[in-house]
Amino acid sequence: MKTIDDINFEGKKALIRVDFNVPLDKNFNITDDKRITAALPTLKKILNDGGAIILMSHLGRPKNGPTNEFSLVHIVAHLSTLLGTQVHFADDCIGQQAIQKSLTLKPNEVLLLENLRFYKEEEKGELAFAEKLSKLGNVYVNDAFGTAHRAHASTAVIAQFFTGAKYFGYLMASEIYNAEKVLNHPERPFTAIMGGAKVSDKILLIEKLLDKVDNLIIGGGMAYTFAKAQGGTIGNSLLENDKQELALQLVQTAKAKGVNLILPTDTVIADDFNNNANTNIVLTKKIPNGWMGLDIGTQTIANFSEVLANSKTILWNGPMGVFEMENFEHGTKAMAKAVVEATKQGAFSLIGGGDSAAAVAKFGMEDQVTYVSTGGGALLEYMEGKELPGVKALNS
Repeated sequence: MKTIDDINFEGKKALIRVDFNVPLDKNFNITDDKRITAALPTLKKILNDGGAIILMSHLGRPKNGPTNEFSLVHIVAHLSTLLGTQVHFADDCIGQQAIQKSLTLKPNEVLLLENLRFYKEEEKGELAFAEKLSKLGNVYVNDAFGTAHRAHASTAVIAQFFTGAKYFGYLMASEIYNAEKVLNHPERPFTAIMGGAKVSDKILLIEKLLDKVDNLIIGGGMAYTFAKAQGGTIGNSLLENDKQELALQLVQTAKAKGVNLILPTDTVIADDFNNNANTNIVLTKKIPNGWMGLDIGTQTIANFSEVLANSKTILWNGPMGVFEMENFEHGTKAMAKAVVEATKQGAFSLIGGGDSAAAVAKFGMEDQVTYVSTGGGALLEYMEGKELPGVKALNS
């Protein structure tokens, strides 16, 4: 893996793919800048070397070309503040202004290009579009792990135009290092916490993990498919009816491999999908009709927490309940606390992006775990054993 530590950027123009797809409010203020701050170490290294920076990113999902709503111009002021230098902006990513501004860019200067996804060619991974982008710099750096699983022009296609001059940014390198550590070099016991809505979303990862982990904790909406498959009644809880047999197979596979598969024993139920609904705690396999499971119960929290307290490596992907609602956040919050406590005792903890990252951020615990991934989908695919196009392009 060639990282930016392998090159001095003095006199170079670094074309960098970043993931600045940040949330904006109705007044175009950034409401969470973590994706930007995650890239700062890479950008500062290049500037400190005396290099110039040309930044490429997408923002949102524009459908019909350029719109103000999805313009990256809205992040220029904040990025300038974070970097301590004026960031220049090009109102296109391949047009004449982008070409001219990149040509005249001086060492230690930064140019941000307009949203790549204003062009359909970006997501289609078109070669001609990638080639036009490539002419803006003489070194290519990818630091956008969140898009590394996409075969887009700026992530997977463009690298071929930088033979011998393409590098992993610090963020990309650390994401891969931490994923590899968990997957292939875990200290034991190794516990994975799988949550979220559907078994089908996590099936490949679960199957992969059954060859790796000592303990597999399953919570969230997917747990009710297991409960139903094992003969329980789950009321109106989330159910993937066609995945019941698969759930039973996973239980058997875990048993055969000597993996401790731990499912919720009790559940917080509600009579409506609403924060103000009536609630109760019942056994997970005895949820009455008209009620639905929205969080794990107190006994389950205790069971899961005990396993985590005795773990040395922890991977967490997916919440334990509807943590966006205050009355159903307790299970997810308790898991976050348990992971933090285990980390304090020396465990290595990797939070797998997406909702898990959002949860530890909501509870103010992101600085108390070992690593929080910036790429939900990308990390998921990497851990499933898939080759990420953005990573392959840098290594080939």
